[in-house]
Order: sequence, then C-alpha cells, then structure tokens
Amino acid sequence: MKICAVRGATTVDKNEKKDILSRTAALLKQMMDCNSLTLHDIISVIFTATKDIDAVYPAVAARELGMTGIPLMCCQEMDVTGSLPLCIRVLMHFQLTEVRAVQPVYLEKAVMLRPDLTGFAPGGDVNPDKKLTIAIDGPAGAGKSTIAKRLAEKLAILYLDTGAMYRAVGLKVMEAGGDPADPSDVIPLLDRTDVVVRYENGAQRVYLDGRDVTDKIRTKQISGAASAVAVIPEVRRKLVNLQREIASRTSLVMDGRDIGTYVLPDADVKIFLTASPEERARRRWEELRQKGMDQDYANVWKEITNRDHNDSNRSFAPLKKAKDAVWIDTTNKAIDEVITEIESLLQAQRG
Repeated sequence: MKICAVRGATTVDKNEKKDILSRTAALLKQMMDCNSLTLHDIISVIFTATKDIDAVYPAVAARELGMTGIPLMCCQEMDVTGSLPLCIRVLMHFQLTEVRAVQPVYLEKAVMLRPDLTGFAPGGDVNPDKKLTIAIDGPAGAGKSTIAKRLAEKLAILYLDTGAMYRAVGLKVMEAGGDPADPSDVIPLLDRTDVVVRYENGAQRVYLDGRDVTDKIRTKQISGAASAVAVIPEVRRKLVNLQREIASRTSLVMDGRDIGTYVLPDADVKIFLTASPEERARRRWEELRQKGMDQDYANVWKEITNRDHNDSNRSFAPLKKAKDAVWIDTTNKAIDEVITEIESLLQAQRG
C-alpha cells in the first residue's frame, strides 16, 4: 500500500450552516471522484477554516457522507492579511494499491488560490492534460463581463477582464494630462506603465504602477479613454502579451473585443455576445444610476454607438466575430439563460 495525500479548498457565500455543509460535501465528493477514491481508501481528513467561519464544523459534512470511522480534525486557518475569506481547506490522506498521480481540487472562489493548476473542464470534470480557454467577445454593454464572471465561477476557472487593463492605461494617460487618442501622448508613457492584475479575496483587482485603481477606472471618462488607447498598436501589443502569458498558465474565461480573433485565436471555445444598441445603452444607463451617476439616456446611447464605431473600425485588431465563434444575442435574455446556453455549447463540444 502507498500512503498519499491530496489538497482541496472551497469557499462559502455566508457563514451559515447549510452553506458550509453543502460546499464542504461538494468538495469532498469531487476530491474522491477526481482521485477514484472510496470511503475505504481514506485514512484521515484535516479541515481548516478561516476565522469568519464558525457556524458549524466542516467535518460534520464528512460524517454525513459516511466518514463515521475516519479520523477527522477541524482547525482554524492562519489569519493572514489579504487572504481569501470564508474559505475551507482540506487535506485528505488515503491509501493506494498502485502509484498514480493525485488531483487537487479547488472550487468556487478558492480556485484563485492555485492559478497554476490547469485542466478544469466543463461540468467540473478534470482533464489534467488540457487547459480550457474560453474567449468571449462583443460590443460594449452586451453583458460580456457579467456572463464571463458567472461562467468562470461555475466552471471553477479564472476570469480575466481585459478591458480593465486598457482602462488602466487610459487612466494613466489622462492623469498625465495627455490625449488618449494621440499616440504621441500615449506611447512615451508605456515603458513607465505597469499594469498588474491580481486576485484578492476572490475578486480581480487592477493595479496601475503599484496602486489599486479597480474602482477609479469604472467611469464614463475612463471608458472613452480605454476605447481610444485600444486602437494604438503599441498599447495592444503590450497588454496582449500579458494576457497571453496568463492564459498560457491556467484555464480561464477571457472577455474583450478581439479575444477570439487576435488575443487567443486558438481558444477552445469562442463566444460573440451582442444585444441591440438600445438594450446595451439601457444596461449601461442603469449601471451608472446604481452607482449614483446621473446620466442622460440619450448621451449614454450616443457613447455606446460611438464606441461601436471606433471598436469596429480601428485598423489594428478591430471588433469582429471570429469565424468559429458562436453568436449569442442577449437582448431580452436573463443572465442565467445565457449561461445555460453556453454550458450546453460546452457540453456539446465535449461530445
């Protein structure tokens, strides 16, 4: 017999008994399934939980799964500044009759703890020999970011918002007093511009030259600046190299305007999301109102249509549907409806 161990982790939405037990049970089941384990194979299980989880011991879920004769222990995880909250970690010891590789399992927001792991496949199955890359393109307001985030969460893979990177560069130019549409103002700044995407507490944060600008880049002015700098080839080359480097390391969902045509032309799945200009303007208008920004709908509609024109007519990597992308119109569709449609596409591709 060979004694082995495998790690796993998951997160909960709230410090509630039902959520803790269901998420822990799902993690344990997948750890067993991915490693072809039975209850008879398991020697012991150690659980740790962050200090914000105290409604119930995670080990209760293991007992409910039938681990009544297996030694279990629950501990509190070290409280490290900036660590992922509401997180449950598992160390499972087991025995094997033959030597084989083990597969760690990271679910929900805990996938951010191990971006080096690849091979997450649709439906939660694991294929350690292949990453999954999903490219989602489309015009402003089509729902790309919302859909991409939800899809990545369901598949337990990373989400990369490429538009945020261009917004950061646009912010840099505006803060320097330059014109985002003027290459002579933008290009000289690039060598002194450091854009970093980090995952903190399960969310993407964008850093510009060492400072967190995640919230600052979500304004109407920065949106226009992002569209302007995005047409400059030198800007795109700098950021695309970063995006490709991230995609080479891990499974992910990436959204933007030229992901399937230029950034990741070999993506496993390509989606082109769109909606009517009126619907996209309405969504943007409501988003701004929720943030306390009083904007005229007509102006928002004009900005949306102007950005459509700029993105579709830029000379370098313009917005267009990849030949092998699936067209999905999100007008009058709920988020869950679109997610289900994409999941069906993934399942069909798997055969």
